[in-house]
Amino acid sequence: MTTAQDMPQVQQCSATSCSYNSDSSCGAGAITISGEHAHCGTFVEISFRGGSGNGLVGACHRSDCRFNEKLECTASSVNIGAGADAADCLTYEAK
Repeated sequence: MTTAQDMPQVQQCSATSCSYNSDSSCGAGAITISGEHAHCGTFVEISFRGGSGNGLVGACHRSDCRFNEKLECTASSVNIGAGADAADCLTYEAK
C-alpha cells in the first residue's frame, strides 16, 4: 500500500480554470486520473478557489499507462494541463 509520502506530486498544473489551481500549483489533497484521455478527475470549475493540499496523485484508473502499477502512479511527479480535455495528465505514456 502506498503512503502519502510515496505518492507523486502534481509538479505543475496549467488548468487555470480549475478551482484547485493557485498560481499553477494544485491545491487538491489528492487527484484521480481517469477517463479515456487520462483526464484529471478532480478538475472542477466553480465560483471560488479551494484546497490547501500539495496536489498528489491518489489514484490512476488508466491501466494502459506505463506509470500505472496496481492503479497507483509510479511517476516521480506529474504535470496537468490541456490535452484532449482542459485538465489531462500530461505525464501519461501508453505502455
